[in-house]
Amino acid sequence: MGNQHRPRRRFGQNFLRDGSVIQRIVSAAGIQPDDTVVEIGPGQGALTSQLLPVCRQLLAIELDRDLAAALRRQFGERLELIEQDALRVNLNELPGQPYRLIGNLPYNISTPLLFHFFEHASAWQDAHIMLQKEVAQRICAPVGDKEYSRLTVMTQFFAVAQILFDVPPEAFYPAPKVTSSIVRLTPRQLPVSEPDRQQAFAGLVKAAFAQRRKTLANNLKGIISREAISEAGIDPRRRAQTLSVEDFINLLNSA
Repeated sequence: MGNQHRPRRRFGQNFLRDGSVIQRIVSAAGIQPDDTVVEIGPGQGALTSQLLPVCRQLLAIELDRDLAAALRRQFGERLELIEQDALRVNLNELPGQPYRLIGNLPYNISTPLLFHFFEHASAWQDAHIMLQKEVAQRICAPVGDKEYSRLTVMTQFFAVAQILFDVPPEAFYPAPKVTSSIVRLTPRQLPVSEPDRQQAFAGLVKAAFAQRRKTLANNLKGIISREAISEAGIDPRRRAQTLSVEDFINLLNSA
């Protein structure tokens, strides 16, 4: 597609150009001939062109109308294009479940997209996604690490997260100012399956991390009593970043 399309900052567009990196992503994903693949943000189609020959069905979600038109010209009917904001697509209604998710997520909406994926975690088998390296490190951080956060807990509640490899800025056009990472997400068997309980869990985690320097007793005041925190086997004087996903589930069950 050349350089005719000017990358749009409001869409967070940085197009992957490096052929060796693209091959590495496809190889890491291990796409099978019978798989349905859902690509988030195909952009100029560099990854799309490598995915089409190796899967049974490829759906691509692209918001930018100009890019969508160019993708249609390039791939025709072989590519099923969904012209919509990925955050508004009901992932539970897409065919080929459990499908494989793949994509270079726009930096400016990567966190909301992750939460959107988790809301529809039963629809996909795994995800191989490009994230800003610091976001990748955050979602994969161990308990007690300075990067360990609300995003870490929510990611690790829904999925097993693994950083596969880093991608340098020069692999993109235009080159971003940061390094990226390819992350594999594999949905977990959820210990809390009811939607209302999941919402309660999310609210609990959000409150616990509201002020990182404060203790659980302070951050959770009005939500869980000190006694209930202690009954969960957790010292109320601890801070949220010292609690594992299992600890938070215990807190939820004692609330």
